Amino acid sequence: MSNILQTQTTSFKTELYTGVHNLATNTLKIALYTAAADLNEATTVYTTSGEVSGGGYVAGGATLTGVTISSSGYTAFVDFADVVFNASVTARCALIYNVTQGNKSIAVLDFGSDKTSTNFTITMPANTATAALIRSSN
Repeated sequence: MSNILQTQTTSFKTELYTGVHNLATNTLKIALYTAAADLNEATTVYTTSGEVSGGGYVAGGATLTGVTISSSGYTAFVDFADVVFNASVTARCALIYNVTQGNKSIAVLDFGSDKTSTNFTITMPANTATAALIRSSN
């Protein structure tokens, strides 16, 4: 049974404090997964287990571009450009990970249910302290 939980991974939070990740300069990717995936707060690295395959999808996913790091009040947050996979796939969730740092995990995105598309698009939320996918506050 899968265990999918939308979250920043615990290892990512720890690695931020030890200076492992530089989201402004490291190569970040996003990979798509089926409902069979086991992705949650304990995920530490990119895995092919449960990853989408076929339909033109390339293992490892797509590189995230347009990285913008901002802050407002007590909250820091990160935004990315929308991602389009030119593939016909069904995906239940995604994993953002840091290629530069040994494919270390950053965050799990839960789509809530299987999503199917011929040009699978992930539309990023507003780049604000209350909506951005990756954000941290005190």
